[in-house]
Amino acid sequence: MEVVPLFSKVYGDGAPLIILHGLFGMGDNWVTHAKNWAEMGWEVHAVDQRNHGRSPHHTVHNYDVMASDLEAYMDAKGLKTAVILGHSMGGKTAMHFAVSRPERVRALVVVDIAPKAYPIHHQGYINAMKSVNFDTVKSRGAVDAVLAKSVENAGIRQFFMKSLYWVTKEKLAFRFNLDALEDQLQEVGTPLEFGYFDRPTLFIAGGASGYIAAEDEDAILDHFPAAHIETIANAGHWVHAEAREPFSALVVDFLENLV
Repeated sequence: MEVVPLFSKVYGDGAPLIILHGLFGMGDNWVTHAKNWAEMGWEVHAVDQRNHGRSPHHTVHNYDVMASDLEAYMDAKGLKTAVILGHSMGGKTAMHFAVSRPERVRALVVVDIAPKAYPIHHQGYINAMKSVNFDTVKSRGAVDAVLAKSVENAGIRQFFMKSLYWVTKEKLAFRFNLDALEDQLQEVGTPLEFGYFDRPTLFIAGGASGYIAAEDEDAILDHFPAAHIETIANAGHWVHAEAREPFSALVVDFLENLV
């Protein structure tokens, strides 16, 4: 199993807290929360997972290798244990890591994802992003215009466009590895099928997202018997951005009560 060295930005000093973003995201999506939690005495690692952000690209993209990437990252940083917080795909990585390496995880926060299988529904977004011809599309506004043809939600388009960067002075590109993510897309929806983690665990659901349903509680508790599940009403899947203050309050309360 080939691991890749993960890029991160680290904020503050104190006990380590590692943040794992979701599909098509990157650590920079979490900078506001990271800085706030750093001010409260945490050393916050905002990590780019493989095939995202500034971390290396690889043809393999599944939770086994992403958990191994995280272990290698912690080893490289000298972190024996950490609180792990993951959103969506990052939440699945965090769950896999916690049940396979419980001795490395002080506590777990999982944001708007359950340990169940999810149907793949991202192909339309990938098609939209692959329709951008960066040989002719030369500005962020022009990228947005291309994406808008098939992605109506401006917030989702802006989320994708946060991963744009200038390859050269004249050419833009997305930082994530669309080819690998498309090829391995079925892996993103796979369930957690083994193990349990019995240390403090918080699940935070967006009440309007539908990603965590009431009937998912049994499966959550099977794998995470100490889990507490909180729902933020009217928040969608990007609950940490849509309900920033109540989300942060839940996380802070959880962190402050760790023994």
